[in-house]
Amino acid sequence: MKLYLVAGEASGDARGVELIRSLRARREGIEFRGFGGPQMAALAGPGAVHDWIARAGIIGVIDIVRNYGYFHRQFAVALKEIALEKPDAVVLIDYPEFNLQLAAALRKAGTKAKVIHYISPQVWAWNRRRIPKMARILDMMICIFPFETALYEQSGLKAVFVGHPMLDSLAEKRIDAGREENLLGLFPGSREREVRMIYPIMLETARLLAKTHPGLRIEAAASSEAMRDRMAEVASRYPDVACTVTVKQSHELMQRATAAMVASGTATLEAAYFGLPFVLLYKVAWLTFAVARRLIRVKWLGMPNILADREVVREFLQNDARPPAIAAELTKLLDQPGARTALQENLRTVITKLGDPGASGRAAEAILAAVAV
Repeated sequence: MKLYLVAGEASGDARGVELIRSLRARREGIEFRGFGGPQMAALAGPGAVHDWIARAGIIGVIDIVRNYGYFHRQFAVALKEIALEKPDAVVLIDYPEFNLQLAAALRKAGTKAKVIHYISPQVWAWNRRRIPKMARILDMMICIFPFETALYEQSGLKAVFVGHPMLDSLAEKRIDAGREENLLGLFPGSREREVRMIYPIMLETARLLAKTHPGLRIEAAASSEAMRDRMAEVASRYPDVACTVTVKQSHELMQRATAAMVASGTATLEAAYFGLPFVLLYKVAWLTFAVARRLIRVKWLGMPNILADREVVREFLQNDARPPAIAAELTKLLDQPGARTALQENLRTVITKLGDPGASGRAAEAILAAVAV
């Protein structure tokens, strides 16, 4: 059996590794090819997976336009390899901007491979009209949120809910450590643009909080050594803010901090899983925000709030991401144990909506069943 996998971000690389392991555990001799990150490349074998995460993992309309030539070339490579390799299935892992176009091109080319999308794109948030088109170009959608399957099945696309893979990956990251008093965690995101636009807001908010909380300690999480260097450049403009930066220790910090600021994204669900009292921040380029504002159909940006169908976690977005307002909300979490406990109870309820552990195993079984048909 041959499978061609395509992941375009660090999170997709992690999901791809889990999927490869689960597939190998269920069937011997599967050959893997495709695009992913360093983890997928190492696991699949020499030359089997193109490691393009460093270039592909960008965000925003402007970024995509600037890198159009690069993506066009990689798109052509993927189409050519799939035509030559003739895999039994093409498994598209998240990354919908690239992967849905690839699926459409494969369907147009008359591929005989099953075309499967793992981790549903959030079209339910910004463009549900795309779902009927997706039903024409995909053979199956593997969903990680329970409310997604009905949306796809209404359009005739087979959809399977497998649960959220985060439940497995984060279970291994639990530590026996209580929350440290007066420790404020900063989680500005894993992309350079997020650090550039969001980290300054976090540092300025921390400066305000330090004035009213003399014993406050500030610790930030960097996704890589390179991102730590970029964060240091930003922090040099705030010499009076004493902030320790750790690398690849975000999950540990989420379990130690009293309260935190978290950039929107996967980290919000991770923080919810670990019961971290936090507020959500996000800010992007004005053009990206203007486009998103016209398309987004949900009331909230953070997945914990979407799952709860109410604002469990306070959101500070774009022009509302102002340090004084954020500091006022964080003061409640830092000073009031009852406020922290109430938020933690709500977060526990949110996490129960993500299903049971074992998502990658169920996803592997769904893929093998689809190929067998």
